Amino acid sequence: MSEILSQSQIDALLNSLQNDVSPLKEHLKTEVDENEYRKYDFYSPKKFTKDKLRLLESIYDNYTRIVTSQINSLFRTNSTVTVLSVEEQRYYEFCNALNDNDVLSIIDVKLKEYPKNMPILLHVKTALMLTMIDRMLGGSGEEEIEDESYTYTEIELALYKRIMQYLVAPMMNAWNNYIDVELEFERVEENSAMFHGFRVDETVIILVLGVEMGKVKEKITICISGNLLMNLFSALGEKQYFVMENEEERKANQEEIMDSLRESLLGVTVQLGVIELNMNDIYNLNIGDVIDLGKPKDSSVCVFVEGKPWFLGKMGRHNKNMAVLLEKRIGKEETELDLEETEEFEERI
Repeated sequence: MSEILSQSQIDALLNSLQNDVSPLKEHLKTEVDENEYRKYDFYSPKKFTKDKLRLLESIYDNYTRIVTSQINSLFRTNSTVTVLSVEEQRYYEFCNALNDNDVLSIIDVKLKEYPKNMPILLHVKTALMLTMIDRMLGGSGEEEIEDESYTYTEIELALYKRIMQYLVAPMMNAWNNYIDVELEFERVEENSAMFHGFRVDETVIILVLGVEMGKVKEKITICISGNLLMNLFSALGEKQYFVMENEEERKANQEEIMDSLRESLLGVTVQLGVIELNMNDIYNLNIGDVIDLGKPKDSSVCVFVEGKPWFLGKMGRHNKNMAVLLEKRIGKEETELDLEETEEFEERI
């Protein structure tokens, strides 16, 4: 007779089945845990494509090359500036990464197509800025500052503003390779929490630049408003459109000019040779005299178009008329002709 299970035994059996995980499920769970995923906020979708971000990265790659040479010459040290990341975020994420004592540099943006624009924010880590100030004052710049609550003195703030002017100028040069825009250092905000130029949930692009100056390895963070960036990309697209349009118009004008020039009449002359005679020989010239050109009868002659040498050729006859067989084109880059006789003719002319 088969054994009858009690209710407690049935419950224990069901619990064991529920808690049992098959090896396949364990393997899938391990793979899912190993993969890293980034959360996507569907309530605030991304405004800028990867192509736009790559374009922005290339602009600031050019900026890093310019500013690196400027930092090396200004602070008399070897430094390296590179673009570490370009990300689209919310403005509150940028603010959360700052301390209350962090200083923000505000850069005014002037764009012809859009008179009203949001500023660009630039934040330099305190340790990096103090190193620059120390180098500017003749120090070694090797003193390490780890206190994040450090407060700049009035003298340091004055030097801070001067340094920022040097850092902003190359940024305008980098942008001007793509679009006509004016960037000007406006002021510094000593308390980052007191700046209310952006909405908290506004879309911004955060560029992080890595700076190595001696033993100091710090970052420069650039915050660009999404609205400003849309204006910049819009103006950039219009400029590219006009460039293409002007290029097509230029080609059409060239063809029109060439069509009108094709009917123009140009004088073509053939130079048989050049000799030098003294005044007495010229005075005694008479009809029937023979002038020796000093060259073989089958030698090459030079063909001139409006006084400019264009071809080398051979004299001959065509339909009982004298003619010239063109043998070689004289290029613009050629400074001398192959035949010594023709070179002598061209120099004397």
